[in-house]
Amino acid sequence: MAASMKDVARLAGVSIKTVSNVVNDYPFVSADTRSRVRAALDTLDYRPNTSARGLRTGRTDLIALAIPALDEPYFAEMASLIVDAAEQRGWTVLIDPTGGDRSREKLAAGGSRSNRIDGSITSPLALTGNDVAGLARQRPMVLLGERFANATTDHVAIDSVRAAHEATRHLIDLGRRRIAFLGAHTRMRTAVVRLSGYQAALAEAGRHLDQDLIVRASPFGRAQGAAAMARLLTARKPPDAVFCVNDLLAIGAIRMLLSSGLRVPEDVAVVGFDDIEEARFSTPNLTSIAPDKREIAEVSVDLLCRRIRDGATGPPVDVVAGHRLQVRESTTGTAPLTTGTAPLTSGPPG
Repeated sequence: MAASMKDVARLAGVSIKTVSNVVNDYPFVSADTRSRVRAALDTLDYRPNTSARGLRTGRTDLIALAIPALDEPYFAEMASLIVDAAEQRGWTVLIDPTGGDRSREKLAAGGSRSNRIDGSITSPLALTGNDVAGLARQRPMVLLGERFANATTDHVAIDSVRAAHEATRHLIDLGRRRIAFLGAHTRMRTAVVRLSGYQAALAEAGRHLDQDLIVRASPFGRAQGAAAMARLLTARKPPDAVFCVNDLLAIGAIRMLLSSGLRVPEDVAVVGFDDIEEARFSTPNLTSIAPDKREIAEVSVDLLCRRIRDGATGPPVDVVAGHRLQVRESTTGTAPLTTGTAPLTSGPPG
């Protein structure tokens, strides 16, 4: 027979109420008691009766995670961190890859695929501000990614304008004169926001904005990065540096440069965005903007927990997560002895 809370309480030497508090991740339990109860839970392989708990609390402890794709490294890494954070709080995550399709994003975030969810964490590509407002009225939701004007739900993201500015400034400070932007897209907020940071850095440095160096790419994959880089190389005055909207575009661009007989970074320096694991193992390894993915995951789960479990009300919370510029071989020619130790650059909550 499956172990009950009573069995766990007897083994841990605590009350059934204390076991319930630990299972539901309530804060008012001492560290020693919590550790003892968790050891008993593991020993007895206790599994909560979610059906009974749902009837009692009106919750299922299921949340949806709506992301554009699971085969893109950034979203896969983020999903893994969110699942870990949610599991630590006793939640089960239903992952729904939406393909960036508006109707699928609405279904996933709104719970239409599973009416049993308590709330969602959503990284949208196609939702509008009106879509978000309507979905937020249905159940708690936390948005990831670029900001919406007049947001009506909690939101967690890095300052992409500032990050793109720092990436471009890094190339300017290295003495690069013709810095291209790879990944322009008028309908993708990610591309639009990062382009504005690139433009701001050039303007601040008194550099002319050459429209020939702003190249479209869609979707943001390795093949598209290689193709866009090939187009840049046919320009009358090719670039000596490239800032890419994400790491996959940058890795594709590097492949094309090397295949064309050019050296990275001696002939063309390359910066990416997202700091996926592949960036650390590419040849040369890739300088990239590194969002604090763990912070984004932990904060987004905590915000959702406040709305669902604590019944928190009030205006939406906008959290600016940290980021850093991780400098590697693709811009300096030498790899740092250690990576990921630079302090995070973080703005205050909005």
